[in-house]
Order: sequence, then structure tokens, then C-alpha cells
Amino acid sequence: MGGAAAGGVVALLLGSKKARKFAGKAAGYGGAAVVGGLAYRALQNWRQAPQQTRPQVAAEADPQWAAPPASTDNRFAMKLVTAMIAAAKADGHIDGAEQERIFAAVEQMQLSSNLKALVLDMLRQPISVTDVAQGVEGLEQKAELYTASCLAIDEDDPRERAYLDQLALALNLPTGLSEQIRLQAQQDVIEPEQSGPGNMTRLTG
Repeated sequence: MGGAAAGGVVALLLGSKKARKFAGKAAGYGGAAVVGGLAYRALQNWRQAPQQTRPQVAAEADPQWAAPPASTDNRFAMKLVTAMIAAAKADGHIDGAEQERIFAAVEQMQLSSNLKALVLDMLRQPISVTDVAQGVEGLEQKAELYTASCLAIDEDDPRERAYLDQLALALNLPTGLSEQIRLQAQQDVIEPEQSGPGNMTRLTG
């Protein structure tokens, strides 16, 4: 799966799971690119203030990031999709309406029949935290995968909060970094009047 296709699935899951304001922007800019940018911002904030008890949250994310997102290869792009599907099911299930909407959208995406089948199988089958964390290398990839998971759920549900806690442990994320990512993911950090699709880092392939 190329980065553009992964971005479409990411944006789809964001929009269909909780219909956040962020979802529309992620869909417009390229979902995977937005996830990567948020992860990079959270990682930079954490590195700049590693000793602070309370994580620092940027008031606004710079759309022209100083470094590219971690998800530049097809294997990790698929890993992001797996993580978001698993997170979307953390409350016990994806309900019938959500599932039908996702199935219909996946069928319309420009994916091979094998990739479509793989995505649909992941929606139907349980995915463990171990499955999600396995094979993720380096702090940048871990931060991006955790960001994607945070964006796919609503932490009002205790089961979803517990899932994020378990995932942070499975990824061996520093406590301060996982908190920073969760706060960053809760923000509506991209202002449409100040940035547009042409300014965003996009994934291709």
C-alpha cells in the first residue's frame, strides 16, 4: 500500500469513527501526512522539555515541518492502518453503521483486490496490542503509530483509555512522550485559514 492510499484509509477511519473536526482536515491534506506531522511535533516538544512534569502542548502546529513523517515506506503505511483499525475497535466493536460505511468506502478506493481484502479482514478480526506494536522500530515510528491510535478513538470511554495505556507499554514509550502525544492529538492544531493542502507534507506512492 502506497502512502497516498494509506492516507485515504487513515482519513476514512478518523471521519467514520468519531467525526471530529480534525477528520475533515486530515482528509483534505492527506491523513497519513497529518498523522506524521502531529507525531513529529509531539516528539519535538517532548525532547525540548524532557524534565517537565506537565507535557508542553503547542498552540499551533507549523504546517511546514522541519523533518518528514516517519511513514515513508509501504510496510509502515500498512502498519498505521492496522493501528487505527485496532484503536477504532478498542471500545469493543465497530458498530454496524460504521462498518458498512468503511466497507463501502474501501471498495471505492484505488487499492488492489488483495489490499482491499486485507483491510476488510482486519476490520472483521480481532487485533491485539502485541500485533500492533510488533515490528515497529525507532522512536519516530513508535510516536507516529501511537499518534494514529490516539486520533482514532475518543478517550471518554475507559476501555479506549486502557487500550492506549497498554499500547504505550507495548511500544515501550517514555511516559512523558505518551502523555505529550495524547495531548497533541486532542488539539485541533491545523488552522485552515493559515495553511492549505499545498503547504502540507504529502506521502506519495
